[in-house]
Amino acid sequence: MFTPRRSRLAVAAGVALTAAVVLAGCASSNPLDAPTDDSSGDVGSDTIVIGSQAYYSNEIIAEIYAQALEDAGFTVEREFNIGQRDAYMPDVESGAISLFPEYTGNLLQYFDDTADVTSPEDVYSALQDALPDGLTALDYAEASDQDTYTVTQEFADANDLTTIADLANVDGTVTLGGAPELEQRPYGPNGAKEVYGLDLAFSATGDTTFESLLAGEIQIADIYSADPRFQTEDIVALEDPESLILASNVVPIASSDVADEIADVINAVSAELGVDDLVALGVQSTEDQMSSKDIAAQWLKDKGLI
Repeated sequence: MFTPRRSRLAVAAGVALTAAVVLAGCASSNPLDAPTDDSSGDVGSDTIVIGSQAYYSNEIIAEIYAQALEDAGFTVEREFNIGQRDAYMPDVESGAISLFPEYTGNLLQYFDDTADVTSPEDVYSALQDALPDGLTALDYAEASDQDTYTVTQEFADANDLTTIADLANVDGTVTLGGAPELEQRPYGPNGAKEVYGLDLAFSATGDTTFESLLAGEIQIADIYSADPRFQTEDIVALEDPESLILASNVVPIASSDVADEIADVINAVSAELGVDDLVALGVQSTEDQMSSKDIAAQWLKDKGLI
Protein backbone atom coordinates (compact mmCIF):
# COMPACT_ATOMS: atom_id res chain seq x y z
CA MET A 1 0.00 0.00 0.00
CA PHE A 2 1.13 3.58 -0.50
CA THR A 3 2.37 5.75 2.35
CA PRO A 4 -0.04 8.55 3.38
CA ARG A 5 1.33 12.05 3.34
CA ARG A 6 0.55 12.79 6.99
CA SER A 7 0.10 10.57 10.01
CA ARG A 8 -3.38 11.94 10.63
CA LEU A 9 -4.46 10.30 7.38
CA ALA A 10 -4.40 6.99 9.20
CA VAL A 11 -7.45 8.17 11.14
CA ALA A 12 -9.23 9.18 7.94
CA ALA A 13 -8.41 5.77 6.48
CA GLY A 14 -10.60 4.14 9.10
CA VAL A 15 -13.52 6.28 7.94
CA ALA A 16 -12.98 5.11 4.35
CA LEU A 17 -12.90 1.48 5.45
CA THR A 18 -16.15 1.85 7.40
CA ALA A 19 -17.84 3.49 4.44
CA ALA A 20 -16.64 0.67 2.21
CA VAL A 21 -18.34 -1.99 4.34
CA VAL A 22 -21.66 -0.16 3.96
CA LEU A 23 -21.18 0.34 0.22
CA ALA A 24 -20.17 -3.26 -0.36
CA GLY A 25 -23.76 -4.37 0.26
CA CYS A 26 -25.22 -2.03 -2.33
CA ALA A 27 -25.27 -3.13 -5.98
CA SER A 28 -25.16 -0.48 -8.68
CA SER A 29 -24.16 -0.16 -12.32
CA ASN A 30 -22.78 3.36 -11.85
CA PRO A 31 -19.07 3.31 -12.88
CA LEU A 32 -18.37 5.74 -10.03
CA ASP A 33 -19.52 3.28 -7.36
CA ALA A 34 -16.74 2.37 -4.94
CA PRO A 35 -14.46 -0.34 -6.39
CA THR A 36 -14.08 -3.43 -4.27
CA ASP A 37 -11.45 -6.10 -3.81
CA ASP A 38 -12.80 -9.47 -4.94
CA SER A 39 -11.53 -11.21 -1.84
CA SER A 40 -12.53 -8.75 0.88
CA GLY A 41 -15.13 -6.38 -0.58
CA ASP A 42 -13.22 -3.48 1.01
CA VAL A 43 -12.61 -0.10 -0.55
CA GLY A 44 -8.92 0.87 -0.49
CA SER A 45 -8.28 1.89 3.09
CA ASP A 46 -5.81 4.73 2.48
CA THR A 47 -6.62 8.35 1.83
CA ILE A 48 -6.23 9.54 -1.74
CA VAL A 49 -4.18 12.75 -1.80
CA ILE A 50 -5.02 14.81 -4.88
CA GLY A 51 -2.83 17.69 -6.03
CA SER A 52 -3.22 20.51 -8.52
CA GLN A 53 -1.17 23.19 -10.21
CA ALA A 54 -1.51 26.85 -9.28
CA TYR A 55 -3.88 27.33 -12.21
CA TYR A 56 -7.67 27.57 -12.10
CA SER A 57 -8.33 25.08 -14.91
CA ASN A 58 -6.11 22.40 -13.38
CA GLU A 59 -7.62 22.94 -9.93
CA ILE A 60 -11.13 22.45 -11.32
CA ILE A 61 -10.15 19.09 -12.82
CA ALA A 62 -8.54 18.04 -9.54
CA GLU A 63 -11.72 19.01 -7.68
CA ILE A 64 -13.78 16.94 -10.13
CA TYR A 65 -11.55 13.94 -9.36
CA ALA A 66 -11.91 14.59 -5.64
CA GLN A 67 -15.69 14.82 -5.61
CA ALA A 68 -16.09 11.79 -7.86
CA LEU A 69 -13.91 9.70 -5.53
CA GLU A 70 -15.69 10.96 -2.43
CA ASP A 71 -19.03 10.08 -3.96
CA ALA A 72 -17.65 6.57 -4.56
CA GLY A 73 -16.74 6.18 -0.88
CA PHE A 74 -13.07 7.13 -0.86
CA THR A 75 -11.50 9.46 1.68
CA VAL A 76 -9.78 12.32 -0.11
CA GLU A 77 -7.32 15.00 0.92
CA ARG A 78 -6.80 18.03 -1.33
CA GLU A 79 -3.35 19.55 -1.85
CA PHE A 80 -4.23 22.20 -4.43
CA ASN A 81 -2.46 25.28 -5.78
CA ILE A 82 0.98 23.72 -5.31
CA GLY A 83 2.76 25.44 -8.18
CA GLN A 84 4.19 24.19 -11.44
CA ARG A 85 5.67 20.83 -12.42
CA ASP A 86 9.09 21.17 -10.81
CA ALA A 87 7.41 21.99 -7.49
CA TYR A 88 4.95 19.11 -7.28
CA MET A 89 6.46 16.28 -9.31
CA PRO A 90 8.81 15.04 -6.53
CA ASP A 91 5.79 14.44 -4.29
CA VAL A 92 3.92 12.74 -7.15
CA GLU A 93 6.88 10.45 -7.82
CA SER A 94 7.29 9.62 -4.13
CA GLY A 95 3.60 8.76 -3.68
CA ALA A 96 3.01 11.57 -1.18
CA ILE A 97 0.51 12.85 -3.76
CA SER A 98 -1.42 9.91 -5.12
CA LEU A 99 -3.38 11.54 -8.00
CA PHE A 100 -2.68 14.57 -10.18
CA PRO A 101 -4.33 15.94 -13.34
CA GLU A 102 -1.62 16.32 -15.95
CA TYR A 103 -1.23 16.95 -19.69
CA THR A 104 0.18 14.23 -21.95
CA GLY A 105 2.47 16.18 -24.26
CA ASN A 106 3.93 18.54 -21.69
CA LEU A 107 4.51 15.72 -19.21
CA LEU A 108 6.13 13.56 -21.88
CA GLN A 109 8.57 16.37 -22.64
CA TYR A 110 9.31 16.70 -18.92
CA PHE A 111 10.39 13.06 -18.69
CA ASP A 112 11.76 12.63 -22.24
CA ASP A 113 12.80 15.77 -24.07
CA THR A 114 13.91 13.72 -27.08
CA ALA A 115 10.42 12.38 -27.84
CA ASP A 116 9.23 13.45 -31.29
CA VAL A 117 5.68 12.04 -31.38
CA THR A 118 2.77 14.48 -31.62
CA SER A 119 -0.58 12.67 -32.09
CA PRO A 120 -2.76 12.02 -29.01
CA GLU A 121 -2.41 8.25 -29.24
CA ASP A 122 1.34 8.24 -29.85
CA VAL A 123 2.03 10.79 -27.13
CA TYR A 124 0.01 8.80 -24.60
CA SER A 125 1.82 5.58 -25.52
CA ALA A 126 5.22 7.27 -25.25
CA LEU A 127 4.23 8.82 -21.92
CA GLN A 128 3.33 5.43 -20.49
CA ASP A 129 6.82 4.22 -21.37
CA ALA A 130 8.50 7.35 -20.04
CA LEU A 131 6.79 7.48 -16.64
CA PRO A 132 9.01 6.54 -13.69
CA ASP A 133 8.35 3.30 -11.83
CA GLY A 134 5.53 3.76 -9.36
CA LEU A 135 3.39 6.02 -11.58
CA THR A 136 0.49 5.01 -13.81
CA ALA A 137 -1.27 7.04 -16.50
CA LEU A 138 -5.01 6.38 -16.38
CA ASP A 139 -7.20 7.03 -19.45
CA TYR A 140 -6.61 10.40 -21.09
CA ALA A 141 -9.51 12.71 -21.89
CA GLU A 142 -10.47 14.32 -25.18
CA ALA A 143 -10.04 17.63 -23.36
CA SER A 144 -6.69 19.26 -23.92
CA ASP A 145 -4.82 22.42 -23.06
CA GLN A 146 -2.41 22.80 -25.94
CA ASP A 147 -1.29 25.26 -28.60
CA THR A 148 -3.66 25.87 -31.51
CA TYR A 149 -3.70 27.68 -34.83
CA THR A 150 -6.69 29.91 -34.14
CA VAL A 151 -8.43 32.33 -36.52
CA THR A 152 -11.47 34.55 -36.25
CA GLN A 153 -14.74 32.97 -37.32
CA GLU A 154 -15.08 35.71 -39.93
CA PHE A 155 -11.69 34.83 -41.46
CA ALA A 156 -12.54 31.11 -41.40
CA ASP A 157 -15.87 31.70 -43.14
CA ALA A 158 -14.39 34.03 -45.74
CA ASN A 159 -11.66 31.56 -46.68
CA ASP A 160 -13.53 28.28 -46.14
CA LEU A 161 -11.12 27.18 -43.40
CA THR A 162 -11.58 24.04 -41.32
CA THR A 163 -8.07 22.65 -40.98
CA ILE A 164 -4.57 24.09 -40.90
CA ALA A 165 -4.04 22.64 -44.39
CA ASP A 166 -6.79 24.90 -45.75
CA LEU A 167 -4.58 27.93 -45.08
CA ALA A 168 -2.73 27.05 -48.29
CA ASN A 169 -5.73 28.38 -50.22
CA VAL A 170 -5.67 31.86 -48.64
CA ASP A 171 -4.50 34.63 -50.95
CA GLY A 172 -1.85 37.08 -49.78
CA THR A 173 0.36 37.06 -46.71
CA VAL A 174 -0.82 34.99 -43.77
CA THR A 175 0.85 35.85 -40.47
CA LEU A 176 1.10 33.65 -37.42
CA GLY A 177 1.38 35.45 -34.08
CA GLY A 178 2.48 34.22 -30.68
CA ALA A 179 5.24 34.25 -28.11
CA PRO A 180 8.67 35.07 -29.58
CA GLU A 181 9.92 31.50 -29.00
CA LEU A 182 7.11 30.11 -31.18
CA GLU A 183 9.09 31.07 -34.26
CA GLN A 184 11.66 28.37 -33.50
CA ARG A 185 9.37 25.72 -32.08
CA PRO A 186 8.54 22.57 -34.11
CA TYR A 187 4.96 23.74 -34.62
CA GLY A 188 5.95 27.28 -35.67
CA PRO A 189 6.32 28.56 -39.24
CA ASN A 190 9.04 26.08 -40.16
CA GLY A 191 6.96 23.16 -38.93
CA ALA A 192 3.91 24.44 -40.80
CA LYS A 193 6.02 24.55 -43.95
CA GLU A 194 7.33 21.02 -43.45
CA VAL A 195 4.04 19.38 -42.48
CA TYR A 196 1.48 21.39 -44.45
CA GLY A 197 3.52 23.17 -47.09
CA LEU A 198 2.54 26.61 -45.78
CA ASP A 199 4.55 29.79 -46.18
CA LEU A 200 3.61 31.75 -43.08
CA ALA A 201 4.98 35.06 -41.91
CA PHE A 202 5.56 35.42 -38.16
CA SER A 203 4.95 38.18 -35.65
CA ALA A 204 6.15 38.04 -32.05
CA THR A 205 2.95 39.37 -30.51
CA GLY A 206 3.53 37.97 -27.02
CA ASP A 207 0.90 39.08 -24.51
CA THR A 208 -1.05 40.97 -27.18
CA THR A 209 -1.60 37.96 -29.44
CA PHE A 210 -5.37 37.83 -28.98
CA GLU A 211 -5.80 41.57 -29.46
CA SER A 212 -3.60 41.43 -32.57
CA LEU A 213 -5.84 38.71 -34.00
CA LEU A 214 -9.01 40.71 -33.45
CA ALA A 215 -7.36 43.82 -34.92
CA GLY A 216 -6.40 41.93 -38.09
CA GLU A 217 -2.70 42.52 -37.51
CA ILE A 218 -2.20 38.75 -37.67
CA GLN A 219 -4.41 36.10 -39.24
CA ILE A 220 -3.49 33.15 -37.01
CA ALA A 221 -2.99 33.21 -33.25
CA ASP A 222 -1.33 30.62 -31.04
CA ILE A 223 -3.91 30.28 -28.25
CA TYR A 224 -4.27 27.42 -25.79
CA SER A 225 -7.21 25.15 -26.55
CA ALA A 226 -8.80 25.50 -23.08
CA ASP A 227 -8.89 29.31 -23.23
CA PRO A 228 -12.36 30.52 -22.12
CA ARG A 229 -12.40 32.94 -25.03
CA PHE A 230 -13.24 30.06 -27.35
CA GLN A 231 -16.70 30.29 -25.79
CA THR A 232 -16.94 34.02 -25.20
CA GLU A 233 -15.39 35.32 -28.44
CA ASP A 234 -15.98 34.63 -32.14
CA ILE A 235 -12.84 32.55 -32.78
CA VAL A 236 -12.17 29.00 -33.94
CA ALA A 237 -9.21 26.63 -33.62
CA LEU A 238 -8.32 24.99 -36.91
CA GLU A 239 -8.17 21.21 -36.95
CA ASP A 240 -4.71 19.63 -37.14
CA PRO A 241 -5.13 16.34 -39.04
CA GLU A 242 -1.39 15.83 -39.51
CA SER A 243 -0.61 16.42 -35.81
CA LEU A 244 1.75 19.34 -36.34
CA ILE A 245 1.10 20.49 -32.78
CA LEU A 246 2.09 18.35 -29.81
CA ALA A 247 -1.05 16.84 -28.27
CA SER A 248 -1.48 17.66 -24.60
CA ASN A 249 -4.61 15.89 -23.42
CA VAL A 250 -5.72 15.91 -19.81
CA VAL A 251 -4.43 12.72 -18.18
CA PRO A 252 -4.73 11.53 -14.57
CA ILE A 253 -1.37 10.43 -13.17
CA ALA A 254 -1.78 8.06 -10.23
CA SER A 255 0.46 6.29 -7.80
CA SER A 256 0.60 2.71 -9.05
CA ASP A 257 -0.31 1.50 -5.55
CA VAL A 258 -3.79 3.04 -5.85
CA ALA A 259 -4.29 3.17 -9.63
CA ASP A 260 -6.35 -0.01 -9.87
CA GLU A 261 -8.57 1.02 -6.96
CA ILE A 262 -9.51 4.38 -8.44
CA ALA A 263 -9.36 3.59 -12.16
CA ASP A 264 -13.08 2.97 -12.71
CA VAL A 265 -14.01 6.25 -11.05
CA ILE A 266 -11.41 8.46 -12.71
CA ASN A 267 -11.63 6.85 -16.15
CA ALA A 268 -15.37 7.53 -16.14
CA VAL A 269 -14.57 11.21 -15.59
CA SER A 270 -12.02 11.25 -18.42
CA ALA A 271 -14.53 9.65 -20.78
CA GLU A 272 -16.87 12.62 -20.29
CA LEU A 273 -14.33 15.47 -20.25
CA GLY A 274 -14.27 16.98 -23.72
CA VAL A 275 -12.64 20.03 -25.27
CA ASP A 276 -15.80 22.13 -24.99
CA ASP A 277 -16.28 21.01 -21.39
CA LEU A 278 -12.88 22.32 -20.35
CA VAL A 279 -13.51 25.65 -22.06
CA ALA A 280 -16.92 25.98 -20.39
CA LEU A 281 -15.47 25.17 -16.97
CA GLY A 282 -12.95 27.95 -17.51
CA VAL A 283 -15.73 30.40 -18.35
CA GLN A 284 -17.52 29.53 -15.12
CA SER A 285 -14.33 30.30 -13.22
CA THR A 286 -13.10 33.45 -15.00
CA GLU A 287 -16.38 35.02 -16.12
CA ASP A 288 -18.98 33.74 -13.64
CA GLN A 289 -16.55 33.75 -10.70
CA MET A 290 -17.79 30.38 -9.43
CA SER A 291 -15.67 28.36 -7.01
CA SER A 292 -13.87 25.22 -8.17
CA LYS A 293 -16.00 23.22 -5.71
CA ASP A 294 -19.30 24.46 -7.18
CA ILE A 295 -18.08 24.14 -10.78
CA ALA A 296 -17.00 20.53 -10.21
CA ALA A 297 -20.22 19.55 -8.43
CA GLN A 298 -22.39 21.01 -11.20
CA TRP A 299 -20.37 19.33 -13.97
CA LEU A 300 -20.46 15.91 -12.30
CA LYS A 301 -24.22 16.16 -11.78
CA ASP A 302 -24.82 17.36 -15.35
CA LYS A 303 -22.87 14.35 -16.64
CA GLY A 304 -24.75 11.94 -14.36
CA LEU A 305 -21.56 10.89 -12.61
CA ILE A 306 -22.76 11.63 -9.07
